[in-house]
Amino acid sequence: MSGPLPARGAHREVWDSYRYRDNVPLHGLMVNGRPALTGIDPALVGDHVLLFVRDPLCAYGEDPATAVARQFEDAVVAGSSGMFTTWTGTYRGARVTAISGGSGGPEAELCMVELLEHTQARTFLRVGGSGGTHDRVAPGDIVIAGGIVRHEGLSASYVTPGWPAICSPDVVYALAETAREGGYRYHIGLTRSSDSDFVGGGRPSVGGYLRPEQTTIVDECRRTGVLNGEREAAAIVTLATLFGRRGGSICSVADNIATGATFTAGAGHAEAVRIALDGVARLDRMDRAALAAGTDHWLPSLGLAP
Repeated sequence: MSGPLPARGAHREVWDSYRYRDNVPLHGLMVNGRPALTGIDPALVGDHVLLFVRDPLCAYGEDPATAVARQFEDAVVAGSSGMFTTWTGTYRGARVTAISGGSGGPEAELCMVELLEHTQARTFLRVGGSGGTHDRVAPGDIVIAGGIVRHEGLSASYVTPGWPAICSPDVVYALAETAREGGYRYHIGLTRSSDSDFVGGGRPSVGGYLRPEQTTIVDECRRTGVLNGEREAAAIVTLATLFGRRGGSICSVADNIATGATFTAGAGHAEAVRIALDGVARLDRMDRAALAAGTDHWLPSLGLAP
């Protein structure tokens, strides 16, 4: 991975013309030599990053990154701040980092920028809960995103409305094959991100408040094949892809507004976490097979590294 993006090509052209460039730190704020918001030690961050939200709807008994780290070999705290907790370890031969923080695209941006700016991590995977928006999915199912519908504001700060938030095919293949082998109920399709967890997803706010146009959101999801809705995937996939890394999303489904299936806290989420962990371990073997073949991407004909 080469140097900071503003030092290269078109990024540098814009940066050099920016009137206030000398008034802001190019690589972000630092505290005691570490990125200020995550507190990560960049040298401790692994190749593959799993991003969690401290979401009570997922029925976590404790901080999710801390819980996942118990499955790592040689787990170490890679960073801790008032906003984020980060652990790194080895899982089935892959160097994996788990980070947890608050919800929403703006919160995801805070950790993503520091991870992209200061580390060599190449995979960023959103692991979370969601609500079903299509008849195909049921509570307890898993949705592996092939792409993200960007109905939120964070990604619009970076790219134009027509820019597609497409998940890395390598990530999708690795997760889907892992889910298939494990016999899990899973789907590959579109995930929708919105800033509002209520009216932005067709769910009533205070006293049943909805704007008239929001009453058609679920119908539009059903017509266009959008399987589920959540808040962070668009930010994570957009930033990872924009800055030359791989992005993906895997979410459990806890209810379904389209079918009326009722909410069950944590439905399918332990399975989603298991697929994410085993999936990045598979992805790591895919990467090593591609490296051995001298290519920069994996193809089925390459098989898996031992």
